Amino acid sequence: MAPHLSQKQRADLVLEMLRHVIDALQTSNALDAILVVSADPHVLAQASAWGAQPSPEEVPGHNEALHAAAIRERNAGTGALLTISADLPLLHPDDIRQMRNLAEEHAVVLAPSRDGTGTNALLTRPPLAIPYRFGPGSFQLHREAAQDLGLQHTLYTSIGSALDIDVIDDLTALKYLKAEAVRNRNSLVS
Repeated sequence: MAPHLSQKQRADLVLEMLRHVIDALQTSNALDAILVVSADPHVLAQASAWGAQPSPEEVPGHNEALHAAAIRERNAGTGALLTISADLPLLHPDDIRQMRNLAEEHAVVLAPSRDGTGTNALLTRPPLAIPYRFGPGSFQLHREAAQDLGLQHTLYTSIGSALDIDVIDDLTALKYLKAEAVRNRNSLVS
């Protein structure tokens, strides 16, 4: 998105989406705690100010840092762990509640990205039931890991969990979907 947004605009967008995701997680009342894993001290400070527990990355690499945090949570007695992207501007508290409900009968709940290739949310019971494989093609990798281990798994799909903001076209889609929601809301009121 660098050609389209300044560094400050990108940083502001990241924080705006993080705040939205934290708000959705908190409002869902479905989680015992919210942990934000990041290497950025400013992001961690903001997450703390918004009521999440900051967790500085202990090791380099996205998946490795998430794995280290998940080990800490599992060792602390956490029975299930939702790992979710911070760039989901349409995430709704109901998305979180529904994923949690699905986890009561499935060891793994996968929420794919809009294009079906990425994983935007991964709920595992117990934590680390499957290894983290976030990145290109992660949805298929996570799904195969669950199948290979013989774990009950299911998919959760909604626009809130599917629309992540990776490229400028995603922002265009977001604007369209928000405008469509306003039009639908107005037509219901009329």
